[in-house]
Amino acid sequence: MKYKVGVCQFKPKLLDLEFNLKKMENILSDVEADLIVLPELVTSGYIFCEKKEVQSMAEKAEEGPTSKLFRKLSKKNNTSYVVGFVEDANNKFYNSAMLVNPDGEIFVYRKIQLFFEEKFFFEYGDLGFNVFKAKKGVRVGLMICFDWIYPEAARTLALKGAQIIAHPANLVLPWCQQAMITRSVENQVYTITANRIGKETNKDKELTFTGHSQIVSSKGKIIKRLSENEETLFVTEIEPELADDKKVTIHNDVLKDRMTEYYL
Repeated sequence: MKYKVGVCQFKPKLLDLEFNLKKMENILSDVEADLIVLPELVTSGYIFCEKKEVQSMAEKAEEGPTSKLFRKLSKKNNTSYVVGFVEDANNKFYNSAMLVNPDGEIFVYRKIQLFFEEKFFFEYGDLGFNVFKAKKGVRVGLMICFDWIYPEAARTLALKGAQIIAHPANLVLPWCQQAMITRSVENQVYTITANRIGKETNKDKELTFTGHSQIVSSKGKIIKRLSENEETLFVTEIEPELADDKKVTIHNDVLKDRMTEYYL
């Protein structure tokens, strides 16, 4: 089955939810695809100095402005989307991503491996690593940014049947894009890393994001890697069922051959 996937490399405006949603609507409004992945915290920007800034950007997954917009876009364009946002769940705040489907269904992942000062502003994710059905029943696993450094995250999604790992990110370290090639190889899954670009400043804090969003095949081939600093959207066709073949050779299967009794 041919399946059109996209990765959107984006620069959000810090602490301006309305601006960011409008900008995403303009970028995505006439794009045909089956699945498009957008960056981590794309609705809010990344650098927070106070908890009240996080609170000002937080929203309910099912009822907030992000779900409202992406339900509309998903129905209009017949596309599934994965988008990062600040989630408010009973006055606890999570660095989350939602998968929004054309039928209006929403699935949420809350980031488990918090990076750097995220620990000061967000709760650790409590929903686990899970796989959900996107458009056409394609199985999509969700993880966010720093989850990449823990092989167990992607492996858990592969064991749960993921054909594609959707990976919203706000990357500042130089290693992730190469590591995600390995995650694809060792699990025989497609990976889509949607990173942001640009420099962001809040008071005395400043970060520069690495761009280079990418789509990697289930055999570890870079299908497309975007530039370091261009805000853009790329769409291509893949075959998700290729990720169901876990054979490396006729005698080796990356999942069935695991010797779990020897692993810590």
